[in-house]
Amino acid sequence: MTIFDELKARGLLAQLTDEEEIKELINNGKATFYIGFDPTADSLHVGHFMALCLMKRLQMAGNKPIALIGGGTGMVGDPSGRSDMRSMMTKETIDHNCECFKKQMSRFIDFSEGKALMVNNAEWLLDLNYIEFLREIGPHFSVNRMLTAECYKQRMEKGLSFLEFNYMLMQSYDFYELFQRYGCNMQFGGDDQWSNMLGGTELIRRKLGKDAYAMTITLLLNSEGKKMGKTQKGAVWLDPNKTTPFEFYQYWRNVADADVLKCIRMLTFLPLEQIEEMDRWEGSQLNQAKEILAFELTKLVHGEEEASKSQESARALFSTGSAAQMPTTELTEEDFAEGTIDMISVLCKAGLVQSRSEGRRAIEQGGVTLESEKITDVKAAFGKDTFAGEGVVVKRGKKNFRRVILK
Repeated sequence: MTIFDELKARGLLAQLTDEEEIKELINNGKATFYIGFDPTADSLHVGHFMALCLMKRLQMAGNKPIALIGGGTGMVGDPSGRSDMRSMMTKETIDHNCECFKKQMSRFIDFSEGKALMVNNAEWLLDLNYIEFLREIGPHFSVNRMLTAECYKQRMEKGLSFLEFNYMLMQSYDFYELFQRYGCNMQFGGDDQWSNMLGGTELIRRKLGKDAYAMTITLLLNSEGKKMGKTQKGAVWLDPNKTTPFEFYQYWRNVADADVLKCIRMLTFLPLEQIEEMDRWEGSQLNQAKEILAFELTKLVHGEEEASKSQESARALFSTGSAAQMPTTELTEEDFAEGTIDMISVLCKAGLVQSRSEGRRAIEQGGVTLESEKITDVKAAFGKDTFAGEGVVVKRGKKNFRRVILK
């Protein structure tokens, strides 16, 4: 099976241009391709997983990835898939976030000996002369056509700033610069980036002629990929200081039955033949599939040792109700009013609920346990001794839990 056929079989490709030429390039290791990452935080999250895994697959097939860090575009903000304008970041914050990205990407991509590049578009965007940019790039974009793009249409009702309106031109210019500087002949992005990506392809062909190689491919289910990075309590980060390896493992261990095989196919590097066999699994076998998914992805991000520890802890948690490596919340002396702390406060402190009213409902519905004992009294309170030593395991439902200890 060729790499192109594998990408399709794994459900990673959606829309694309010049399919035959794209096949020729990536199947023969001739593609120099880029994927962009806006540095809006100091860590990547699992919503970036699909792109990182794709870059790894293509590099393994002999192609050359370019990780484009949006140090320049990050100062403007991409309206795609958003209902409001991003907050402005300082250059210092953007630079710090870019450095954090580099470390995390190196677990997926081999940057040694020129096998891959990491480039910051601030190199060319921050020094642009506005008038020259308008004269050189502006004539190649139709405002009427831009306004029909889905990424802009979604924002028109609430208001689209001129600042954001420039984003398509800037992203298109990125491809143009990468093509000329590094011979980048292909770009990948999510389905919400399609209009911006086509803008880059058209710009290259108009500026450099129809014979210029410039391909675009989008990733299937990008919107679903973004959902992967979100939970009720926020993003699932690749940085272990933000999301521990155990929490990361548990996130994937708890995916819905309907999604587990899809995630294994799209995100792991298990052979397709093995995954086809797993497609027949049902019932309790899906729990085994979830363990495989969680282990493989935790190993990819945090290493095999952390993946094994997380798996052992998760199994211990569900068999005995305790686990050494589970996420921990520390209580201090100040948390105990008159020597006790009520159960709702414990839930809030542990991040298992977002408000006291939510905590009250969880207890009333019988979904809260402390060391395997169901808590039914919303006024229940506990002394410091309860949380001393190794602490206690507090659960909300079957999947949300914390070890709570007295610091």
